[in-house]
Amino acid sequence: MALKIINQDVYKLDKFDGSNFTRLKDKMCFMLTVLNVIFVLDSKLEPIREPSDKDMDKIVAHRRKHEEDELVCRGHILGTLSDRLYDMYTHIQSPKEIWETLEHKYTTEKRGTNKFLMFKYYEFTMFDNKPILDQVHELLVLVSKFRELKIVIPDPMIVEAIMAKLPQAWNNYRKKLLHMVEDISLEDF
Repeated sequence: MALKIINQDVYKLDKFDGSNFTRLKDKMCFMLTVLNVIFVLDSKLEPIREPSDKDMDKIVAHRRKHEEDELVCRGHILGTLSDRLYDMYTHIQSPKEIWETLEHKYTTEKRGTNKFLMFKYYEFTMFDNKPILDQVHELLVLVSKFRELKIVIPDPMIVEAIMAKLPQAWNNYRKKLLHMVEDISLEDF
């Protein structure tokens, strides 16, 4: 049996500890696609039919390949899990079942945390004692999380939010920007 194992130096996934399932999902799907085993996770995958005398060898070979692909897929999914999560899911033999369980748990959990994302955005405050660029970066990370939810905030609104959240020491700069005739782009800001 010749198993497909991806070169770990070329593409190594970080250990998944339960945070940022979206990132794991994207990377895992890419890796399993490269290995040509992503089909194992397809919910529409039909079971292999029982062989007849006519096509016995073909069906047996197909079944053997499918079992090898499931083993590779299961190994790579389990291999990316932290030790704690590995211990929780190692008893499940089906890679599809492991994946669906992870997807259900961490997608549901993510929906709960997304409720507070908008609140964090509105309540975000900048302070004089922290570098402004670091604080702008924090705000832009929040905005990028909105994009994951398919909520797009236009750049002019992001610039205006940054201006509104500038600390008191930046009032003169804020007034100068507000009185400009043309809109300033996010990159220029």
